[in-house]
Amino acid sequence: MSTFKHPAGRPSATVYRRRRLLVGLALVAVIVAIVLIVVKPGSSTAEQKHPAAQPATTTSPSKPAATPAKATPTPGAPCTAASVKVEAVTDATHYAADEKPKLSLRVTNTGQVACTLNAGTSQQVFTISSGSDVYWRSTDCQVDAGDAVVTLKPGKPISSATPIAWERVRSAPDTCNDDTRPKAPAGGASYNLSVSIGGLTSAAPKQFILD
Repeated sequence: MSTFKHPAGRPSATVYRRRRLLVGLALVAVIVAIVLIVVKPGSSTAEQKHPAAQPATTTSPSKPAATPAKATPTPGAPCTAASVKVEAVTDATHYAADEKPKLSLRVTNTGQVACTLNAGTSQQVFTISSGSDVYWRSTDCQVDAGDAVVTLKPGKPISSATPIAWERVRSAPDTCNDDTRPKAPAGGASYNLSVSIGGLTSAAPKQFILD
């Protein structure tokens, strides 16, 4: 039985193909390793060059403090000195010897809304003076005083329903039934009428003269 031996020489084609495959696989492995080192998995080139920006903090311009609104009276609330004008009124400025001054008052709501006021005779005070000397006051001998609550509309004045006639005499609570009360000087004497109603006083007196 004969034995056949392969003669020594160049490798076969199959051996060449295997060697080229191994070399190719090794080269691919090297390339992959280099890529993994240079580029980290899960990151992008854009992220490496431009880190994520931090959210900007926006500061809103501060608003000026609100100015407290001025308190506005409620319609129908009691009238106050700030919203009411009280005036003393006479029917003339000069009175002859036989004339009696007729006294009244006028009230005007100078505010923006209606208000209420007790305008009854119990709240009205008429005072006549000359200099610092008080000659007469309506409450000294007042009788049958009463209340009368009224609503004052803005800009619409109200006046006394019936003027008071001054007898041109002095008054005092203890002389109401005295017919001999002294007469007020005349002959060009000057007098001032001041009024108040519901505690609200006229800003200025009304001057008149007794001839």
